[in-house]
Amino acid sequence: MTTAVLLPVKGFSGAKARLSPVLGPQARADLARDLAERVVAAARPLPITVVTSDRDVMGWADMLGLDVTIDPGGGLSAAVTSGVAALARRGVDQLIVAHGDLPMADDLSWLARFGGITLVPDRREDGTNVICLPTTSGFTFSYGPDSFGRHRHEARRLGLPLRIVRDPSLGWDIDFPADLEPVTLPV
Repeated sequence: MTTAVLLPVKGFSGAKARLSPVLGPQARADLARDLAERVVAAARPLPITVVTSDRDVMGWADMLGLDVTIDPGGGLSAAVTSGVAALARRGVDQLIVAHGDLPMADDLSWLARFGGITLVPDRREDGTNVICLPTTSGFTFSYGPDSFGRHRHEARRLGLPLRIVRDPSLGWDIDFPADLEPVTLPV
């Protein structure tokens, strides 16, 4: 079975706007890049594809030796759907979709050791930080508030085995200023 990782990255410039009360534009861009690089390190040695339409992110991905597929626009759900379809056409059987703001991510490969759909919610059990699924499952992505609930419902609708993993290292994401407080990025 061929497994790969899909990393949606909208852009570094203008990223993490909700952190603007505590970080300026350049600090937010640097943070977004650092966090994405952390997720890339956690994904290796699996093949990684970045889905984006941002030229700076494309250059960053090229510099790191990552594949790129073009984000068609329409939001995160559309970007991930497009990326999954592109990787399925390339022969990828199983895909780990990981978001680029996981400061404690250290290993993603173990998520592929399950034959159905794996959901990793954020620590608030609202968002979905990581999904692992067969590329041909027909899964409908629905990111935004309460995406974890909608993704759980979608996995059940499809009738595929569902595993929910509440992993602190993958459940911590950076959305709000308070999310920065307890986080120290391991070297």
